[in-house]
Amino acid sequence: MLTVYNTLGRTRQSFEPLEDGRVRMYVCGPTVQSAPHIGHGRCAVAFDVIRRYLMWRGWDVLFVQNITDVDDKIINRAAELGVTTEALVAEMTEQFLTSYRGLGVLDPDRTPAATRHIPEMIELIARLVSRGLAYPSRGDVYFRVRALEGYGKLSGRDVDELRIGARVEPGIDKEDPLDFALWKGAKPGEPSWPSPWGDGRPGWHIECSAMSAKYLGLPFDIHAGGADLIFPHHENEIAQSEGATDGLFARYWLHNGMVNLGGEKLSKSTGHIVDLAEAIETYGGPVIRLFLLRASYRSPIEYSEDSLHDARASLDRLRSFVRRAPSAGRPDVATIDRFVTSMEDDFNTAEALAAVFETVRQGNARLDRGEDAGPLITAVREVAGVLGIDLESAGLGGLVDALTGLATRYEVEAGSAEDMVRRLVDARAAARESRDWSRADAIRDDLAGAGIVIEDSADGVRWYRR
Repeated sequence: MLTVYNTLGRTRQSFEPLEDGRVRMYVCGPTVQSAPHIGHGRCAVAFDVIRRYLMWRGWDVLFVQNITDVDDKIINRAAELGVTTEALVAEMTEQFLTSYRGLGVLDPDRTPAATRHIPEMIELIARLVSRGLAYPSRGDVYFRVRALEGYGKLSGRDVDELRIGARVEPGIDKEDPLDFALWKGAKPGEPSWPSPWGDGRPGWHIECSAMSAKYLGLPFDIHAGGADLIFPHHENEIAQSEGATDGLFARYWLHNGMVNLGGEKLSKSTGHIVDLAEAIETYGGPVIRLFLLRASYRSPIEYSEDSLHDARASLDRLRSFVRRAPSAGRPDVATIDRFVTSMEDDFNTAEALAAVFETVRQGNARLDRGEDAGPLITAVREVAGVLGIDLESAGLGGLVDALTGLATRYEVEAGSAEDMVRRLVDARAAARESRDWSRADAIRDDLAGAGIVIEDSADGVRWYRR
C-alpha cells in the first residue's frame, strides 16, 4: 500500500484518494520574475515523478500547476528592466516551460495564471470579509489571522510565537502585525483591477486558494510544493480556504527538499543560484533529472559538478545496457516488485534507482555469458519510463560545437550531435577496413577528448558519452 509523508500532521499515512481511481493534485508553480534555477527543476521533477507513478499504478490524475504572473517581485523586476510586466511574464513563462520540458516534465493538465482568475479571487475575499475573517483597510484587505482557530497547524507554529522572527508582511493599516494581505490597493504605474474595495491586485496567497478550488473542487487529494512554501504561503492558503468554507482544503501536503550549493540553499534573493537552462545545456536534461532523482524528494540535495558527472556516468550505464540487446518478453518480476516497493514507500526514488542498477548489473553479467537478458532490459525500460528517464537519446547536450569541429576535420557531414557521432564512428570503421590505422586511432582519440567513448566488441561497435 502506498504511504506518503503528510506535512499536515507530520506523519506517514496510507494514501487513499477521495474518489476511487482518481487523484486530484495541485502544485504551486513559479513566480515568473526571472529565469528558472535548479531549485525550480527539483520541484518540477519531484512531483512529475509522483504524477507519473500514480498514473502508472492506474489512477486517473488531474494535475494542476499555476503561474504567478502578478506579484511585487514581478513589478519591481519589470521596472528595473524598463519593460512591461506583461512582456516580462511572457518571456519568463516561456523559459520555465521550455526548461521543464527539457527535464522531461509532462505539461500540467491545467496551467492557470493568476491574472486570469481575478473574479474568483474577489469572490473568495468577499466571502471572508462577510464572515468576519477579513477586513478592508484603506484600499487593502487583510486576513485576521487570530480569528481563525487552528492557524499554524501545517507548519506547527503557535500564533503567539509568530511575532518574533516571523515572515510577516508589512502594512501600517493592519489590526495585527500577523494579518496578511488578500488584496492590495492600486499604486501608480502598477497593474490593477476593479474590486468592491477599490482598484488593486490580489495578494500572493489568495490565487492558489481560488484556482485550486476552481479546477479541483474542495477538498482535493494532494497539495504540493517546495518546503520553503510551508510557511507562510501554504499555511495562509489553508486559512483562506478553510475559513471560507468551514471544510477541509487538501488532504495530503507533500513538500520537496531544497537544492544546496556549497552548503547554502539556492535563492533568487541572494543571487545564490544555478541557472536551469544553462545546466540543461551543459549536462543534458536527462542527466539533471537523474541527478535529482538520486535522493528522496523530501531530502535536501547538494548540487556539484562531481554529482552531475556521476549522474552522467549512471545514465550512460543505463543507455549502454539497453543498447546491448533488444527488449524481449514480459518485464522481470523481481525488478518491478522492488521498484514498486520502493515507490510505495513515500516515492523513494533513491531505492527505486538502486533496484534498476542492480538489474543492469545482473543483465550485463548475463549478456557477457551469452545468456538472454530480454526481460531485464524490458524491466529497465519500463521503470525508466515511469521515472521519466530518457534512454533513447544520446544525451549529447553541450557537445555540438566540439563535434562540428571534428566533423569538419574528418570531412563528414555536420548535423545533430548524435548524427555527427554516428558519422564519425562510421568514418573510423571505414578507416579500419582500409587499414588506415592512424586515421582510425585519431578519430577514436578525438572523440574520447570530446567525451565520447568507443568500445569494440564481438557484437560490433558501441559508443556512449563518458
